[in-house]
Amino acid sequence: MNVYAIGDLHLGHEVDKPMEVFGARWLNHIENIKTNWEKSISNEDVVLIPGDISWAMRLKEAKADLDWLNQLPGKKICIRGNHDYWWDRPGPLNRLYDQIYFLQNSVYPLGSIGICGSRGWPLESLPETEAENNRMIEREYLRLKLSLEAAIKAHLTEIWVMLHYPPSLNTNQDSPFISLMKQYPVTKVIYGHLHDEVSWENTLIGQKDGIEFILAAADYLAFQPVKIGQIKI
Repeated sequence: MNVYAIGDLHLGHEVDKPMEVFGARWLNHIENIKTNWEKSISNEDVVLIPGDISWAMRLKEAKADLDWLNQLPGKKICIRGNHDYWWDRPGPLNRLYDQIYFLQNSVYPLGSIGICGSRGWPLESLPETEAENNRMIEREYLRLKLSLEAAIKAHLTEIWVMLHYPPSLNTNQDSPFISLMKQYPVTKVIYGHLHDEVSWENTLIGQKDGIEFILAAADYLAFQPVKIGQIKI
């Protein structure tokens, strides 16, 4: 099977959130994602979605977006993004669809590879929000660790990690998340969230310390899912 990635779909079938206000590149972005997806991806493939799936605030509003996603080819493995307020407990969510898996504090095995993940958190803050920011970083760190430990307990020999937020502030900075991942057999990190050229130029992309970092924000990819690997099952 081929494994693809694309995040930040920002679907809004039931909410009034026209994405073109964020730039001309977003015009008709849902139709563009669908067209590109169906050209590239088969039912045997897997697509990793690192968050910001739907603008909906509640699950009943997100249902149309999730239905739309479910009918696209391939198995979708998702983590929560900062705008996914509709995200409920993963247990009930994972009873809704056959072709979507909602990953939280767990691992999804693909052959000998484990798909792990956590939302992550911004690594910089204002002085007045530093304490709260540190608390959230610690929470997401622990969630990522639970996911990584689940992969080890399942005897998976390689790990690919999804984060929504970037794993570091720039190409030279380490972070608690990167330090944690170095303790496990992580070979790929897929993330999103960034939506401007300056951020794209300064973020961590490519190989570092034996890990491949992949930015998969939809607009960065021109709304074309990117192939990140092939797995034999």
